[in-house]
Amino acid sequence: MAVLKKAALFLVVFSFLCSTEVFADDVSIRGEINQLKERIAALEKKASDQDKYIATQNSTVQTQQQTISEYETKLSQFEEKLKRVPGEPIQLMEGLELGAGATMIVQGTNNVNYTPEGETKKKNRTDGAFSADITLAKEFKEFNSRAFLHLESGQGQGLEDNLMLYSNVNRDADDEDDMRITELWYEQGLFEDRVALTFGKLDPTAYFDQNDVANDETTQFLGRIFRNIPTLEFPDNNAGIRVAYMPKEWLELGYGMFNAKSSWEKIGDSLFNIGQVHFKTNFLNLPGNYRFYGWNNNANHTKWSDTEKGKESAYGFGLSFDQKLTNVVTAFCRYGWQNPEVYNPDPVVPVADESPYSLEQSWSVGLQVEGKPWGREKDVLAFAIGQALPSGDYKKYYGYTAKPEGHLEAYYRIFVNKYLSLSPDFQYIWNPFGNDVGDDPNSIFVGGMRAQVDF
Repeated sequence: MAVLKKAALFLVVFSFLCSTEVFADDVSIRGEINQLKERIAALEKKASDQDKYIATQNSTVQTQQQTISEYETKLSQFEEKLKRVPGEPIQLMEGLELGAGATMIVQGTNNVNYTPEGETKKKNRTDGAFSADITLAKEFKEFNSRAFLHLESGQGQGLEDNLMLYSNVNRDADDEDDMRITELWYEQGLFEDRVALTFGKLDPTAYFDQNDVANDETTQFLGRIFRNIPTLEFPDNNAGIRVAYMPKEWLELGYGMFNAKSSWEKIGDSLFNIGQVHFKTNFLNLPGNYRFYGWNNNANHTKWSDTEKGKESAYGFGLSFDQKLTNVVTAFCRYGWQNPEVYNPDPVVPVADESPYSLEQSWSVGLQVEGKPWGREKDVLAFAIGQALPSGDYKKYYGYTAKPEGHLEAYYRIFVNKYLSLSPDFQYIWNPFGNDVGDDPNSIFVGGMRAQVDF
């Protein structure tokens, strides 16, 4: 029995000892598990923080990429504006445009019919001239208005000071090498753009007697008779106001009032007034323009029949048409008449020796052909013919025969690249100055080359 008690006590002690070791092991495992849980929780927090940081970085990167994309778009748009079509202005910023160009002309003739230097007539001569233009325009969209500034300079009269003609051969000749303001105006749109009011220093030829194919001496005809009708006595660029009313898309009514003299003194004393009706047609889907105008110049003119009367007015009327005949051919014509009884003792464009004269009528017709049929889409071939007819009172005063002076001109504009075009130009004039230039009634041939550069 004692043995059994001892055996039972041994078993109890052994079991206790074994259970204590297991309990100790269980406590150790639980501790390690708790440590692992803490480490896992710390790692999960770090991972969560890392995810938030990555998300923040992704958002920042996306914002930066969007900003870069916006700048790239703006840069692309600016580069596109810099690569404009030649002749069109650069848009520097919202509503602000800059344009610049230069024209260089060389002309030669076989018959100089006026020689202020005392040279022998019928002599060959070659002269040059150039001009440069800078324009700056600003559109004020919030006020539906626009401002414009034109700076111009040039040098050389070309052949114009060596030819006695009613209408000379280089409309671009500009012998004032100082940079000057030739236009400075403000234009206001009114009544939903049906009315435009323009005032400042204006170029009257920009608003009246326009023509789509015969109105730009830098790219179209060089002869003055084809740039504007010589019987329309435009004043030089000066103080003026112009109003245009467009009641319909196909109709424009224009009126202009300008200082008739080149001075800004007493600008209300002598006025040049002109009104024009402009019909815009679209026959057979081919555009056309038909302009009719009348004008009056109350600057002091002299009467041929009585030169004591020196306060006469001049007046006249005319038309200017251009019409697309096909997709590549455009025809134009002009006609003008003015009061034959008076002359301007101080003309804007005097003849070489400043002799007073007056024209009664003038006309011109011509064609422009675009180069698409021969694979040169941007080239242009054009030719024109016209006459300037002196007034009967002028002929009677001097006892001149004064035949109509005839002009023929042809040019071919070669598109070299988007910045440069070259134009061989040929003019033929018969009955120069009515065949009343001394003893030299010979016809005149003028050949030349024009280079137009657009910056």
